[in-house]
Formats: sequence, C-alpha cells, structure tokens
Amino acid sequence: MSCADEGVFRPGNLVIYKNYPARVVAAGTKIEILLPDKRGLSVRPKDILFLHTGPVDSLDLPEEPAEDIEAAWEILQGQTTTLPAFAEILYGAFTPAAALGVYRLLLDGLYLRGSPGELYVLSQEEHEKEAAAREAKKRDAEEWANFLNRIKASAFGGGGKIENEERRYLGELEAFALGKSAASRVLKELGLSNTPEAAHSLLLKLGLWDYTVNPYVSRFGLDSGAAYPPLETPAEEERLDLTGLEAFAIDDEDSDDPDDAISFDGGKLWVHVADPACVVRPGSPADLAARDLGATLYLPEKKIPMLPPQATALFGLGLREVSPALSFCVSLNEDGSLGETEIRLTKIRVSRMTYVQAQNAMDAPPFRAIYELTSRYRERRMRNGAVRIDLPEVKIRAAGGEVNIRPLAETDSGAMVTDAMLMAGEAAARFALSHGIPIPYATQEPPDSPGGGQDTPADMFELRKKLRPSAMRSSPSPHAGLGLELYARATSPLRRYLDLVVHQQLRAFLTGGGALSPDEITDRIGASDAVTGRVQKVERLSNLHWTLAYLSQNPDWRGRGIVVEKRGRLCTLILPDLGMETKVNLGRDVPLNGEVIVKVLGVDLAGLEARFEGVSEKGALPGF
Repeated sequence: MSCADEGVFRPGNLVIYKNYPARVVAAGTKIEILLPDKRGLSVRPKDILFLHTGPVDSLDLPEEPAEDIEAAWEILQGQTTTLPAFAEILYGAFTPAAALGVYRLLLDGLYLRGSPGELYVLSQEEHEKEAAAREAKKRDAEEWANFLNRIKASAFGGGGKIENEERRYLGELEAFALGKSAASRVLKELGLSNTPEAAHSLLLKLGLWDYTVNPYVSRFGLDSGAAYPPLETPAEEERLDLTGLEAFAIDDEDSDDPDDAISFDGGKLWVHVADPACVVRPGSPADLAARDLGATLYLPEKKIPMLPPQATALFGLGLREVSPALSFCVSLNEDGSLGETEIRLTKIRVSRMTYVQAQNAMDAPPFRAIYELTSRYRERRMRNGAVRIDLPEVKIRAAGGEVNIRPLAETDSGAMVTDAMLMAGEAAARFALSHGIPIPYATQEPPDSPGGGQDTPADMFELRKKLRPSAMRSSPSPHAGLGLELYARATSPLRRYLDLVVHQQLRAFLTGGGALSPDEITDRIGASDAVTGRVQKVERLSNLHWTLAYLSQNPDWRGRGIVVEKRGRLCTLILPDLGMETKVNLGRDVPLNGEVIVKVLGVDLAGLEARFEGVSEKGALPGF
C-alpha cells in the first residue's frame, strides 16, 4: 500500500491519530488502533492519517537521525514532493521509522509544510524567515522570563530593577488597571489575582505609579477624551432687565462655575440660574454630549465639565458684566409655603461672594431679609418631615503632588443658599405641573421607620442608612427627605443634565417653542440614570483615594473619632477631620457618640482601605 491508497487500512499499518503515531490492529467499518500508551481505540477512517504500510509490530520505532536534513532540504527547496520521496532522500529508505521522522519534521514546520501526500519544501527565504521568527520567539521568551524574575525581585523583595526596554511589558498591566483591557498576562504569570486592584497594587510596588495616579475615572469609562461640540453664540432675545437689582452668586472660595444667584425685591426672593438652554437645545450635539456624561465630574485633582468649557465663560453668573439667566421669583405665605411664583428670562448684574463673605454680612441687608424668608421655608419643610442629616463634610483638593483636606463648617449663609435653591426647585415643579409642561421630577419615598430624634451623630448615621434613594420620574411625587410635595432640580443646568432638561422645557413654554413629550422626558431620565450612578461612584472612590493619599503623606496622622455604631467592641467611627468612616476594634466599651483619638496604622491605596487604632495623646489608652 502507498500513500495513494488512503482510506484502505490493514492490520500493521502505521497511522497518525491526533498527531500521535498509532498501529492498526483491525480494519472494518471502524478501525481498531493501538496508541503508544497501550490504549486501544475504535475510530472512523477519516479520523486517522495513513503514514506507512508497515507492518509494524510495535510503536517503539527507532528515531532515525536526520543529520542530512539541510542537504535534503537544499535539493528540493521550493518544490512539492511526497513523504515517501523525501524520506528516500533524507534517510535512504522509506521505512516506518523514516516515515515517522519525516512526519515529525512536517509538524515542526521549519523545513516542510503541507500533508504526507503533498509535502511542500520551504524555499530558502521562507526557511530563513521561519528560523528568524523562532529565534525572535525564543529571545522574547527569555526576555519575558527575565522580566518576570526582575518584577518578583523588585516588587516582592530581594532587589531588582525594571529595565527601560522592559517597560513595554507593563503597558498591558497599566491598561488593565485603568479598565482598558479585560485581563493581564503579567498578573496571570505571577499567579496574582487578575483584578484591576491587583494591577494597581503591583504598579505601586514597582514604583511605576504613586498616589498621584487616580485610576477610577478611566476605570469607569468617564475619560473618553472626545472633543466637546462647539456652542453657538447666544442670540439676542427679549429678557426682563433686572440689572438694577443686586444679585449675589455665593459659592465656595474655589468655585469656578457659578450657576445660581439670589436677589431680594420688596419681600420677594429672586433665584437666578444660568441659562445655557438658550443655545443647548434638545437633540443638539452639545445636548447629546451632556446626556452621555450626565453631570459634571468634580474630582479633587480636576473637573470634567458636562458642557463644553466655554459654556461657563458664556453663562456663568458674574463672569461677565451682564449675565443671561432664567429667574424664579417666589414669595411665601404666612405658613412658610410657596405663594405666588413667576419665571422669567432675564438679564442680571451679579456680584460673586464666598460663603465666608456672605456669613460676615448676614446681619446686613439684603441677607437678613433673605435669611428670614428661607428660615420660614425651612421650618415648614421640617414640620412636613424633612430629614436633617448633619454629619461632618470636608473639601479635598489635590494639586502639585500635595493633598489638602479642609473640614466644611455649617453656616447660616450656606443654609440660606440651600433653601433658596430648594424654593426655586419647588417653584419650577409647581409651575410645570400647573401649565402641563412635562419635566423630570425629583422624588423620594419616606423610610420604613423614621428613626430617632436625628440630633446626635449616631442618630443621623442610623437614619441615613434607612433613607431610600431619591429617584427621577416623569410624573410628580413627594420628596420625603426634603419635606416637599413637589420638587424639581432646576438650579444647576451647567453641571446636571436633568436640570438642563427642566430649563429646556420651561424655556420652550416661555418662548412658545416646541417642548419635549412625556415619553421623551422618560427617555432622558433613563439615559441620565444610566450614567449618573457612575459619576457619583467615581467621585466617591476618587475622594477616598485622595483621602488615603493624604494619609500616605501624613503617616503619623491622628485625630478624633466619633462612635456612631457598635457591634460588640467593633465600632464604626466617623473621622470628622477626614470626612470618612472606618471600623475599629477599640478593645473596650465606648458609648455611642463617644469620642476617641485614633491614629493611622497603614494604608492600602489600591484596596481603598486604611487601618486605624485607638490611642490617647500620649500613647495607647488602657484597654486598647
């Protein structure tokens, strides 16, 4: 039998099964074969490859030396031949051992390609290319092994330094840590957990990253880097001239996007809000881009604006001599409820102030009158069940490698501005409902159990856990947390997408333009919900990252801890100076709302964790 007799098998034939030699034991509808490990199989003829007639009694065939492979290859290079013909040239005879030797050369692929029945002998150029590729692969494997050894030495002790040319291997590790790839070969080869956190940790150990790298914006897909669409120049339009009325934009001292201001006029409060909706129309490129981000991303190290940066320059209140605005004029009834409401397109002249500056002017007009008005409004909300949670807050800033954390004090000026904005939001909701304007409403169901008196940190901590999340809906519903029957977020159109949608709808009504339908509002709520959760999560994780970076910069940090929850001796503490929560086993009984001094023991930046222990000013407290 020759190779041409393929498909006709007899006992003793040498065949190939899944690239392994086998001996035919019996032939019929199925072929009985014996493998080198003495296993017998029954296979279909098409599952095996004929190699030699044999007969072979054993698969312990002598391995034919192939010292003359170069000579055999040079004779036939670039030509097509058969396995028996090549075996004759290479070994001088076509024996079962020679057939198996040629087949192994075919599998190797350095000299031969094709099949036993039609062998192609590589040309010199093809052979050299294959040989060079194998040498490069071997060199890469050696370099990779050396790289892994240096990583182990550098990251896990014993010295070692990553060479510059080896940093190419770490690109995929960084990409994985930043959420730009699905897995890491480096982590797999090192036997480490294939998670972005493990990649982050290794990059820190290698010294390639430090605390200044915040991976969460990229990891959650909020760093697309796409260019913002251009904004149109605002057209001249009829606006109520309120430039003769004092207006004050009150913000944090480092705020650079003032989008609201307040005025007082004859017992009525005006809340002025930036008016980007005059150029950001529904369905426009800027509107679609804002919908994709959902909200401005505020991070300690930077800000990623929802709208093109020029929107702040065009519409930020007080950044130009005269600013366009959508203004809400509200008055209060005797019981503190909203009275008459007016919404107008206006032009205003705004003075910018910080909360500290406004606080120093609270006893002077117009702030004394505005505060009296907003206080009555707040008292009514509290009577309606509004929730007051006053837990410590901080402002975190990172710049030039330095992290600063500043506790935020509660001030009358801050409460005044907050309630003024809530009044505008309620006014927008009531106006839209009374005029049949579809808008997104902010709602919140009451907690199942209200909790205690809300007076102590522990009370507020417990109540916060019971609060249900607020939700955006296309139909009105109460907002239990604010103590309002109707509410819409309408005072931040520069930085919250659904605030911008409210403005677009109010503007359409005021100017006689076409408004969005209820279904279109529902679609926008859904689109916003899909991304704003990520924005909030990235802000939360980034704040924690930079807080831990601050502790890394200050390894001897110690400060107050307030006990707000207890599980035996394991206590949840609020750290007011850091604005963070932690769990510490205090080792002794400390009452709820009791204060202890804690110090930081260590920071796991990649794992977003810090360890603390209770201390006194002079050392460990008895029982800790």
